Amino acid sequence: MMLLKRYAVAVIGILVLAPVLFAKDNDPARKQEQRITNSSTVMSEILNVPDDIPRDLLDKARCVVVIPSVLKAAFIVGGDYGRGTMVCRTGKDFSGPWGAPAMYALEGGSIGFQIGGEATDFVFLIMNDRGANSLMHSKVKLGGDASIAAGPVGRTAAADTDAYLRSEILSYSRARGVFAGVSLEGSTLRPDHKANSELYGHSLTAQQIIRESEVQAPAAASPLIAQLENASPKLKS
Repeated sequence: MMLLKRYAVAVIGILVLAPVLFAKDNDPARKQEQRITNSSTVMSEILNVPDDIPRDLLDKARCVVVIPSVLKAAFIVGGDYGRGTMVCRTGKDFSGPWGAPAMYALEGGSIGFQIGGEATDFVFLIMNDRGANSLMHSKVKLGGDASIAAGPVGRTAAADTDAYLRSEILSYSRARGVFAGVSLEGSTLRPDHKANSELYGHSLTAQQIIRESEVQAPAAASPLIAQLENASPKLKS
């Protein structure tokens, strides 16, 4: 009898907590926080490979966009892939510390051709004010609305970085552990308005998130911001 009572209490407890647990697991904010966590993992791994992003270029970047685990199939079935985050330096001239993240989407164009059937991470360096401001306001066609080039890798590439600074965006990919510059002309990057609303709990534009100092970064973004702050604390001209 005692065992049956304990069993009944346990069942009732599960039934009472189930709606709460179910809602928590389906919390839209948690999904976006997980995307930021995945972006943080990608950035951490890329900053620690032997042939990583030249620090001279990272020091001159206004923003960094990280899109973890893009899958070709996602663009056929319309899945939630090709989604990540953009973190920019704060201040009117992008000279301050790295700030709150805005959610972004990478779509279409040559993505499928570039990645085949592999899960691929993408990283973009936004190299000037014009590129950063364009991305904050609207969908940007890479190679059309904004110039893009495959970024160089490794410390030995630093001597040639002036040639790359003429591009507004430098792009990189990582698949099967191999990190390299990659061309994504014809693809688009755009603010993910729905994801930003889910992450912050109310409607915010990418410009408001990046430009307004009162927008607080979620706790999930702390590791990503700290990585960028540690790797490149100051903008260099």
